[in-house]
Parts: sequence; C-alpha cells; structure tokens
Amino acid sequence: MRRFSLLLMLTLLLGLAAPAFADEPSALPQVGQPAPDFRLQDQKGKWQTPAQHHGHWLVMYFYPKDFTPGCTTEVCTFRDDIAKLRQAGADVVGVSLDDVKSHAEFAAKYHVPFPLLSDADSTTAQAYGVLTSKGGFKYARRTTFLIDPQGKIAKVYQDVDPEKNSAQVLADLNTLKGRS
Repeated sequence: MRRFSLLLMLTLLLGLAAPAFADEPSALPQVGQPAPDFRLQDQKGKWQTPAQHHGHWLVMYFYPKDFTPGCTTEVCTFRDDIAKLRQAGADVVGVSLDDVKSHAEFAAKYHVPFPLLSDADSTTAQAYGVLTSKGGFKYARRTTFLIDPQGKIAKVYQDVDPEKNSAQVLADLNTLKGRS
C-alpha cells in the first residue's frame, strides 16, 4: 500500500511539473497554404486521404483522446450538426493518436456518422503542428482546420471549446461560402 501511495504521489508530482517539460509544437499550416497530405485509417479500417474530399470543404478536427469528457462532447456536437455541415458542402473527419480499435469503440458508442482517423504514429499531427506531449504522453492538441474544396487551409481554430467548435465552423463555412 505504501508503495502504491508513493507511486501515486510521484505520478501526481510529475503531472504538475509536466507543463514545464511539454514539447514545443511545430508550426501550424497557415490560411492559404495547401493542407498537409495524409493517409490514415478510419474506425472501419478504411484508408482516407485528402483526395477523397477534393471538391468539398473538409472539417478536420484534432482531439486528444477517445472517451475523455471534452473529446466526447466535441464528437457528439459534430455528430449532432452533421446534416447541417453536409448541407453546407462539408465533410468532417476527427483525428487523434488513438488506434483504429479505440476509434471503432468510440464511434459505435456515440453513433459517429463520419470518419475518425487513427494517427497512431503521429505523423499527421506533426505535419499539422498539433502534436504535443505532457508527462511523457503524446497527443494531438484540440485544433480544427477548415480546408477549402481546392485543399487549402481556409481557417484554423486553436484551443477550441468542444461544445462550440462545430457551430463556429458551420457559421464560418457559411460566411466563407458567401452565405450569411
């Protein structure tokens, strides 16, 4: 029991000190730049690439971890707004470092009607400048990219509110498309 308590205390102390040791993320792609390429598997094991979304707006949101409170809120708001987003001409994909199996379970539990992409080797998170770590745990920072039909970054949302992200994207999508 004493050993467990010491281990728990050490874990908590490292967790509190972790911000001082967090990795510096690489630069985010900027508005007007081509979106970085990717080839990732979704929750069904199907490979997804940007080419499959050419001619459509693409909402590509990165999130830290399946089944965590903020990530669950975010996936459910995108799920609930999917009809409006599709009507506005947008495809949606969620991306985290979780594996395909975790995404399959997450998608099944919350009835997710869009691809959740597994970036298990973190190359896509790195390319999009959202890879970070805390306490030795690597994850994607909560960041959303709105990519235009030609594959260029149209808008970047950093440190998003999981409850409001989908509505922000939808409003901006309508504005960018010339609707109000």
